Amino acid sequence: MFGRVKPLDAILATAEKKSLHRSLGAFQLTMLGVGAVIGTGIFVLTAEAAQKAGPGMMVSFIIAGFVCAVAALCYAEMAAMVPVSGSAYTYSYAVMGELVAWMVGWALILEYAIAAGAVSVGWSGYMIGFIQHSFHITVPLEFVRGPFDGGLINLPAMSIAAVITGLLVLGTKESATVNAVLVAIKIAALSLFVVLTLPVIQSGKFVPFAPLGFTGISGAAASIFFAYVGFDAVSTAAEETKNPQRNMPIGLIGSLAICTVFYMLVAAGVIGTVGAQPMAGPHGEVLSPGTPALSAACAAIQDNAVVCSKEALAWTLRSVGYPFVGWLVGAAAILALPSVILMMMFGQTRIFFVMSRDGLLPEFFSKVHPKFHTPHVITMLTGVFVALFAAFFPVGLLADVSNSGTLFAFAAVSIAVMVLRRTDANRHRPFRTPAVAVVAPISIAGCVYLFFSLSSETILLFFGWALVGLVIYYSYSRSRSHLGRGTVEVHETDADIPPQSVPPIA
Repeated sequence: MFGRVKPLDAILATAEKKSLHRSLGAFQLTMLGVGAVIGTGIFVLTAEAAQKAGPGMMVSFIIAGFVCAVAALCYAEMAAMVPVSGSAYTYSYAVMGELVAWMVGWALILEYAIAAGAVSVGWSGYMIGFIQHSFHITVPLEFVRGPFDGGLINLPAMSIAAVITGLLVLGTKESATVNAVLVAIKIAALSLFVVLTLPVIQSGKFVPFAPLGFTGISGAAASIFFAYVGFDAVSTAAEETKNPQRNMPIGLIGSLAICTVFYMLVAAGVIGTVGAQPMAGPHGEVLSPGTPALSAACAAIQDNAVVCSKEALAWTLRSVGYPFVGWLVGAAAILALPSVILMMMFGQTRIFFVMSRDGLLPEFFSKVHPKFHTPHVITMLTGVFVALFAAFFPVGLLADVSNSGTLFAFAAVSIAVMVLRRTDANRHRPFRTPAVAVVAPISIAGCVYLFFSLSSETILLFFGWALVGLVIYYSYSRSRSHLGRGTVEVHETDADIPPQSVPPIA
């Protein structure tokens, strides 16, 4: 199981060819992390978290942020030591062997492709709300929600996924300036939301604080984990960091702490103004987000609750008498979320690309377009699946499935850090995880805890996906692996790291 380890020296030899200028300090890293993290989850998943935990979702943000912080410290050591593309897949290949690397890469497909679908559905919710309140056009629910959510097909979500796929085939990457503007828009919109809602909070809205107990808070934390994905952008900047041993922990913990406080303020603004108690069924039963039962219950009250909203923050502002600011927040989400879809899909195609080049997937996946110089085959294939996910599934289910893949990958990286400390203790580490004997086990335990806090359907789906992955590995990939055939190929020239959400500020 742990055989076929890709030689770390071969990976590092290639990585040394692209050494980068060390210019980032603690402040720049922290801002990089804030820009990469804040966005999709808080705009889109607030309603889902309210349905699972009620006001207790504020605790959920702390739990998810803490697990991210310890996982990030482990991730940073691997990213600094193996600064190449392929993310957790490459780290696992170099430490725990081909089978584990294959399973991590297979899980990362869940992380990136399904996350792109989730963001597409979130964008659709804000877009439809924007159209309805700006132009007073009623859009039929059948065409803007999937079958689980009371509709037939989500055409806007499908369309935005198709547009982003086209851009990636053409090779359009976000420019640093556009990135910076979009990050500023996101943060300005959320800051405005906090400023307007906090003064009118009513303490009575926080009671009962945990209507579904700690189980509900854990379930919401497992979903809200999606709101933190992106912090690994800080880890991948280890090569460009001055004094990484000091500045990486400050950047990682600092950005996650700022985001957690920000998220809690936004959550408090929602709870304290419009309330966030979960909707119950006709017999008092708990209703799961993204189900026909919840859609029917919401339809009965004309969607007049935050847990029913597909654009929770804009809906909240309209409900407390700020329709124009609600319009602005909706516009900010519509502008900012496509860049997140682009990042997720870019990351997905590059993971596929690296796996294909290692022989684990068919070689035509790593074909590069002669004119646009992009891996067009795998980009279009990824785009088709992302569009289908977005068309037929609700945002909460997609986010949870994406989280299952992410949590598996982060746990694998945390294990890899401990294994490599024993098997290759003398290797140079630009950044060392502090108190690794404590931090890494806490990271693994935290990932496992959040994983099993996901819904039983999500867990079953993940294990089903893993089973399919094992069948493909043993029936196809194992016999065609370049490493298994004795060929060690490590390229870095064209497998660039996914673009980050905010440019490094030199």
